[in-house]
Amino acid sequence: MKIDLHCHTYFSNDGISSPEKIIKQALLKGLDGVAITDHETSAGWAEAQKAGQKLGAQIILGEEIKTKQGDVLAIFIQQQINGKGKDARLVINEIKKQGGLAIIPHPYQGHEKFKDDLKNYLDIIDGLEVFNARLPFRSADQKAFQFAKQHNLAMTAGSDAHFYKGAGEAYTECQAKTLEEFKNELKNKKSATGGKKASLFYLIFPTLKRLKIINSRPNR
Repeated sequence: MKIDLHCHTYFSNDGISSPEKIIKQALLKGLDGVAITDHETSAGWAEAQKAGQKLGAQIILGEEIKTKQGDVLAIFIQQQINGKGKDARLVINEIKKQGGLAIIPHPYQGHEKFKDDLKNYLDIIDGLEVFNARLPFRSADQKAFQFAKQHNLAMTAGSDAHFYKGAGEAYTECQAKTLEEFKNELKNKKSATGGKKASLFYLIFPTLKRLKIINSRPNR
């Protein structure tokens, strides 16, 4: 099973595409599904689940949470975690209480890197994102790969797409037929990663959304 574990929809403050468009694009690229990991919100979950059922895609519920130390990717959670600006350890504890997995995304990527020594969190994190398709620095991905390998952490990859064309460019693969099996494979450090870097052109869309030059979310 191949799943893009890091996707943003127009429910993120810097995403511009609907959950359905994100899911369709990932399926077109041969993936089985996506994780919806919007910034600080679960608002897109219902729409994503509905689209997933319609399209026959696997949907993981998640969230990207900006803590004091940096972003934490929560996957397989049950409800939104209001953790923005809180200590990373407190946020990760909440993820664990919900039975979720805590992944550190783009841990060494420029200004989006995790701003603390990851060795301080080895007792509580589940894995590292070792390939991020949106951000261009391959050396940062390689550093994350080496750290995860050295410390026996699960390795994940995700598109970090904020525009639907980028969805599915990177994925995490596990030998699984169900999402529960996929989760267990991640917990047991039995994942593989694949994909390629997305077009640098896609980097412009989050900025345009934040500046309100683009407003792609439909009125409700």
